[in-house]
Amino acid sequence: MPPRRVITGRSQEPRKRFAEELRLLRTERGESLRKLGEVLGWDWSLFGKMESGQTLGSPEVVQALDQHYGTPGLLLALWELAVGDPTQFKEQYRRYMVLEAEAVNLWHFGVSTVHGLLQTEGYAYEVLALGGAKGQELDQQVEARTGRRELLEGEDAPPLRALLAEAVLRTPLRDEAVWRKQLEYLMEVSGRPNITLQVLPQGVGLHGLASTDVMFLRLLDGKTVAYTENAHRGELIEENSSVERLQRAYDAMRDLALSPAESRKFILRMLEEVPCEPST
Repeated sequence: MPPRRVITGRSQEPRKRFAEELRLLRTERGESLRKLGEVLGWDWSLFGKMESGQTLGSPEVVQALDQHYGTPGLLLALWELAVGDPTQFKEQYRRYMVLEAEAVNLWHFGVSTVHGLLQTEGYAYEVLALGGAKGQELDQQVEARTGRRELLEGEDAPPLRALLAEAVLRTPLRDEAVWRKQLEYLMEVSGRPNITLQVLPQGVGLHGLASTDVMFLRLLDGKTVAYTENAHRGELIEENSSVERLQRAYDAMRDLALSPAESRKFILRMLEEVPCEPST
């Protein structure tokens, strides 16, 4: 597979960036719009309209393009930004989404919810609905979020180490069946070679990230950036000393967390506590 693609230095307006990337990927392969349509099975005029910014296409089309170009999750991340009202996305979050798609290594700590890259469809629906999305808008946001999981799939997928505060696993969804599927999915992904999942027990007490979710992204140039979130805001942090301070807090928690094997056992215990669906 091709190396992870750097896309910085281009248009900062989400729709324009998305269209620009589509055109560049196709022209770099030397494909015509008609040839692209034949290969993927859609009318070639759709791709022309997407490249000119007249339409964004559907998540299904964008996922097919990501697969075709060997850019797992990149185009879908750009699409997710483009489908929303630009005023809803702060520049820092737009930049974070692009950097996430470029990252060669990821470290995450979740104090409140399961990270989007590890969410099932049902979990994503409940979380995003809490933000006010509904109807078609909610459907699109969920498709985009779950589609981003492709970043962690395939031979060139970056490694992810995810620390989950115990409280995340003790905060179930309203629908027990959906919650069970989320726990089962965590069990599944924790067995992948590129994903390390650890649980931070409540008994460790207060720590340096007690009220903050954080994702660290290691980029191709060796630089590491951090994106922090709390209940009210998110912030992209690129200044070295600030990132290093957060990393020290993260490393301290990693040393206190359960081992990957112990964490899998913990999740399994949580799973066993969820009532099974009655047999018919």
